[in-house]
Amino acid sequence: MFALLLAQAQPTGPAPSPAGGLGGMFVPLIFIMIIMYFLMIRPQKKRQAEQKTLIASLKTGDRVVTNAGIHGLIVNVKETTVMVKVADNVKIEMEKSAIANVFRPEAAKQ
Repeated sequence: MFALLLAQAQPTGPAPSPAGGLGGMFVPLIFIMIIMYFLMIRPQKKRQAEQKTLIASLKTGDRVVTNAGIHGLIVNVKETTVMVKVADNVKIEMEKSAIANVFRPEAAKQ
């Protein structure tokens, strides 16, 4: 009986490679990486570049909003900080990187 089972067993050969071999496994991974670049990395780099130009263009008289939501008027610009007037006789010195948005008169007219 055992000899009959051995006679019916199929010879084992090399296993067929799934989805075209090793190259077939990397194609979806590369595709996912390309999608991640265009959906996550590229827009973030663009926002960072815009923020850098915004900070570099700060000048006295600009109306600004900070990351904390404080609205004010820039009264003095230093190398790494700005002095922001938030009320009468109230001035706050903060880092330039804390500025989230600038409202300029030219931008409001457009």
